[in-house]
Amino acid sequence: MLIAQISDPHVCAPGVLYKGVANSNALLLDAINHLNHLDCRPDLVLVTGDLTDEGRASEYEHALELFSCLKIPYRVIPGNHDHRERLRAFFGEPSYLPKTGSLHYCLEDWPVRVVALDTCVAGAHHGAIDSDGLGWLDDTLKANRDKPTLVLMHHPPFTSGIAYLDEYRFREPEGLRAIIQAAPNVEAVLVGHVHRHMTHRWAGTLVITCPSSATEIALQLQADAQPQSFLAPQACMLHLWQPGTGLVSHLSFIGNYPGPYDFF
Repeated sequence: MLIAQISDPHVCAPGVLYKGVANSNALLLDAINHLNHLDCRPDLVLVTGDLTDEGRASEYEHALELFSCLKIPYRVIPGNHDHRERLRAFFGEPSYLPKTGSLHYCLEDWPVRVVALDTCVAGAHHGAIDSDGLGWLDDTLKANRDKPTLVLMHHPPFTSGIAYLDEYRFREPEGLRAIIQAAPNVEAVLVGHVHRHMTHRWAGTLVITCPSSATEIALQLQADAQPQSFLAPQACMLHLWQPGTGLVSHLSFIGNYPGPYDFF
């Protein structure tokens, strides 16, 4: 099974630039066209949050229009820039999103099971899950300890070393860690939020972050660094799962570059 992951498109109303600089809507369309024309088309696309920049209805309306160009089934989770009820209203069909409450869900229809978490806190930018959400995750993972499983969440549950990102990470991850560590079939935890690609060994598995289709947050490891972003080469993630091998994750750059050249 081949699973594509895109993240943090930050769709704006038509004609509005993200942060006054990036045409995030056009950049999302570039990402969609990239996925549509891969030599091996993914079976499923996962969008790990921040579909819109300010959670406005006009942004969701345009996001839905853009995603209608995607020729592959896709599923979404909310990010801290999203509005839970508006996301539910606009992206509720097909009906995999719960009708009420947090947007946790589980997909069982593919060779790899996808368990999606809603880590958003209303009015805040950091992530968390309440006791009900942790209970739902524990029950869902316990229901099948054999099928290869991916866990989705927007906020990374680790510190990256980029101070201005770490302030808005998933906080108090101990309960979440214990639940995931008890599930030996979790191949990886896929997240967004940080607008960069990172990997971190955590809870007996790997956390893999996906770049944003809009901008890249600067890699600055000084504790007092000021937040910065770049218009950098776009990328998405391609997660290939094969029996006997498990999950192999690839960074796939979006756009046209010199080449291809003969390898030998």
